[in-house]
Amino acid sequence: MWGVLSLALCLGLAACGGGGQEPDGGAKEPKASASSVIVPGKPGEPAKTLSPQEAESAKKEDDRPNTADFRYVAMMTTHHAQAIEMSRLAPARASSAGVKALAERIADTQGPEIDAMKGWQAQYDPKGTRTPEQHGTMPGMATEAQLARLKAARGKDFDRLFLRLMTTHHEGAIDMAGEVLGGGNNLRVEEMANDVVAQQSSEIHRMRALAKG
Repeated sequence: MWGVLSLALCLGLAACGGGGQEPDGGAKEPKASASSVIVPGKPGEPAKTLSPQEAESAKKEDDRPNTADFRYVAMMTTHHAQAIEMSRLAPARASSAGVKALAERIADTQGPEIDAMKGWQAQYDPKGTRTPEQHGTMPGMATEAQLARLKAARGKDFDRLFLRLMTTHHEGAIDMAGEVLGGGNNLRVEEMANDVVAQQSSEIHRMRALAKG
């Protein structure tokens, strides 16, 4: 009788002990997995296990360029080059002092911006492996026929055509900047795109005022 009672008591205690340990053990494991984040390392580096706070901080600091960044810089370099080409026609062809001043400002502004973008490319893609071979159709770009008409124009005809083509050109640049601001990752490219939006929006207002005058 005592043996049976002892056995029953031991079994009961064992059951209670097992029941008390299992919730603790079961609760700890999800917490361990939920409180850690595996973050892929850079090429050649192992992945890291970080806390959620560390992972969020690392995400904010990780501004490695993505495809949108490389595409934007490559295309905007070409886009700016055409704006400078058009602007350099103004001194000998425009009749409006305002158009001449605007053209000079565009050339003076976008030249250094091209240098900055080329410097960015030299830093992040020195071998040119991430530069798209074909840029596709860039918004706002003047066609060869339009450029030919601009080169042939003089006086007020040049002023009108220049303002129309350059306004469209600037609007295309702003569209491109908006795309990379929505899809890019690099902070420097973001800064350059914001500068384009601010600068060229201001110049569009100026060109529209000149066209009315």
